[in-house]
Amino acid sequence: MSFFRHAPVALRQVVRGRERIVIRRARSSDDRTLAQLASLADRPVPPAPVLLAEADGVLIAAVSARTGAVVSDPFVASDDVVALLRLRATQLDRAA
Repeated sequence: MSFFRHAPVALRQVVRGRERIVIRRARSSDDRTLAQLASLADRPVPPAPVLLAEADGVLIAAVSARTGAVVSDPFVASDDVVALLRLRATQLDRAA
């Protein structure tokens, strides 16, 4: 994650406690899992394009790169991952 070096130090320390975090763009094959996450959070699916965050192979958060709307698993501590998603969405927006 080359963008990770730009994250605040406190965020980097919290995130390092996780085995593996993957941030990627949502694909059509993610629709079902994303809908399940949104249902679990009792929120609507964020509008496309969406960035997903998986921690240790499990989808725990998603953010709309267009609106900034977020859904996250209410049963998983995910503030650190949501912060990473927002950081990455901002970076991609600036690069566009």
